[in-house]
Amino acid sequence: MTGVGGVSKKSLVVIMAILLSACGGRSVPPSNPGARPPAPVRQPVAATPLPPITNDNLVPAGANAAGAGLVAGPPVASLGIDRARAAKALTAFRLSCRELMRRTDQSGLTRGADWQPACTAAQSAGDSDAQSFFATNFEAVQVGDGKAFATGYYIPEIQGSRERRSGYEVPIYGRPTDLIDVDLGKFSDALKGKSIRGRVEGKNFVPYYDRGQIENGAMTNAPIIGWAADPVALFFLQVQGSGDVRAPDGSSFRIGYDSQNGRDYTGIGALMRDRGLLQPGHASMQDIVAYLRANPDQGRDIMRENKSYVFFRILSGPPLGALGLPVTGGVTVAADVKFIPLGAPVFLSMDRVDATGLWIAQDTGGAIKGSNRVDTFWGSGREAEAVAGGMSAHGTAFLLLPVGTLARLQGGSGGGGTTPQR
Repeated sequence: MTGVGGVSKKSLVVIMAILLSACGGRSVPPSNPGARPPAPVRQPVAATPLPPITNDNLVPAGANAAGAGLVAGPPVASLGIDRARAAKALTAFRLSCRELMRRTDQSGLTRGADWQPACTAAQSAGDSDAQSFFATNFEAVQVGDGKAFATGYYIPEIQGSRERRSGYEVPIYGRPTDLIDVDLGKFSDALKGKSIRGRVEGKNFVPYYDRGQIENGAMTNAPIIGWAADPVALFFLQVQGSGDVRAPDGSSFRIGYDSQNGRDYTGIGALMRDRGLLQPGHASMQDIVAYLRANPDQGRDIMRENKSYVFFRILSGPPLGALGLPVTGGVTVAADVKFIPLGAPVFLSMDRVDATGLWIAQDTGGAIKGSNRVDTFWGSGREAEAVAGGMSAHGTAFLLLPVGTLARLQGGSGGGGTTPQR
């Protein structure tokens, strides 16, 4: 995810590493013998998801939601949105309205003005009115084939210190001073919306150091904002995008995503499964952590296949998502902005109860790409870790858009396909 996960937000991957000390490169033990094990995976309660709607407008290679093919979903009132969940979603939606109305929607579905009526109504709607608020102001739309996949993320806590001391010798890096962001749209209209990160080497602009190069000492321009006790926990925190660092005296400070080295993200969970390192049914975050700690040398090499590297900053206040707004456990999801407008409600009908319900897209994540792909946020603490660590849900997603949006997108005709087909 970007703000929380930043990396949030984004599949569950843990990185084993050899890191640099402040004085130069040296090996750091792969894990702290006293490191706390992950919380046990919370076993889900099974549910039967709604089937996706037949979509004759489906375009598998659509570049965004508008190009992927849309079809009307069921009436919002028929989705069975829980009263308490609707109230929490209303609070999150109300908070997101300012950004919804002023941001350019990369999904191609909405304009800022489209959200004005719902945002105005949200200001006066109370918790007891939340279910009717969503049923009155929104219509459900299925993007593409509607087949959804959801993972989970949370705010982890690791052992660390602001100062280097015995047992706390794994550096937590801030953004390097030589990391440069380039907006390619300023050079060509054809590249509008695209950007790259890199560094200057002589007279050339080159890719920034990858994970292996950074761990081997190539990077010399990054501040160290803290020291972690356990590299496994730190790099799991990298994948999550933010977390709390608990010092020996009991105090803590929060760090969050600041930037990334511009390299492509590779989820190592799939690599480990393909190579037979994780057995079927044993590919949760907890299983990955256990394998990496038991096989540090092999784990280090596998993790370096994910060349992406996250840099942190010190945070104050509540955790923030990609909108720059507070996120809420059990309500916020990270999504791909090309397919779900940031701030928009999304109803997930999944094969497990805890993932089913109304969510608000308030974050993004490096691994969260494509239509109907989301990362559910669960807050902080052991309970959140237990749920998020084993979250893997399949089902159907319905995007909630302001009433009339689908008809406008389909030329005012309703597209001829607005009647759901089961």
